[in-house]
Amino acid sequence: MQGKIIRLISNQYRVLLDDKRIVDCIAMGKIRLDKAPIAGDLVDVETYDDKYGIEKIYPRRNQLIRPPIANVDQAIIVMSAVEPDFSMTLVDQLIFLITCANIKPIIMISKMDLVKDMRVILSIIEDYQMGGYQVITTGKDENDQQVIAEVLKDKITVLAGQSGVGKSSFLNRINPEFMLVTQKISQALGRGKHTTRHVELHQVMDGWVADTPGFSKLDFSNLTKDELANAVIDFAPYRGQCRFRDCLHDKEPGCAIKEAVEKGKVSKIRYLHYQQCLGFIEEKRKDIYD
Repeated sequence: MQGKIIRLISNQYRVLLDDKRIVDCIAMGKIRLDKAPIAGDLVDVETYDDKYGIEKIYPRRNQLIRPPIANVDQAIIVMSAVEPDFSMTLVDQLIFLITCANIKPIIMISKMDLVKDMRVILSIIEDYQMGGYQVITTGKDENDQQVIAEVLKDKITVLAGQSGVGKSSFLNRINPEFMLVTQKISQALGRGKHTTRHVELHQVMDGWVADTPGFSKLDFSNLTKDELANAVIDFAPYRGQCRFRDCLHDKEPGCAIKEAVEKGKVSKIRYLHYQQCLGFIEEKRKDIYD
């Protein structure tokens, strides 16, 4: 039987089988010696008397470390329009990290009902949409249920963003039981819900949402400049058109990306944030060799 791990507490695994049954499993010895199963893993399950055991873990498309989740389809970056004000710097850094992890970034702008002057936020939305990003807007007056349902359907989703931007409010609104269940489990475990010993995927609108954020720390130390250059979605239409094959789109002559920025075809703001992140990687490299 094949299935997907939807919950992990200590060494106990809850698996959603392809026939829609949910069973509790243990990991067999040969699996534990190879690699530990984590939430999101696609697995083979066998029955042993009245128990179920995980016999095989299929190759992972991607994997997050904190929290440990595999095969994530998308990360929704939740950022408020106001209170606190929208931060393109933070959103762009999250976009780069998420894309480098082979996960699709989606931008969700919350608290739209509190915006008094729409011109600034609409220009931000246009900037991201021009770059090829999907943007969702939410707020108390927004009719967004159908859009959110379509985004979450049949996907494994994690949420990213600062505290206070509306992640909890968003989850409570689309499924009031979601946060309630998470809080009960956290209290029962006697520790914070960000523990790596407990990860759960909750079914929300025909999709699966992780109860902990996948990108709580902005860390570029494990990236190379090449990986970053190849991850910026805005650059995709012009990639491969530079004079040099190993162009980092920074100081090199004959760069198609820089030319597109100058012509207004690529967001100048995103390009500047890309250069900042190149600097972060360079600083980290110097620290290693100093």
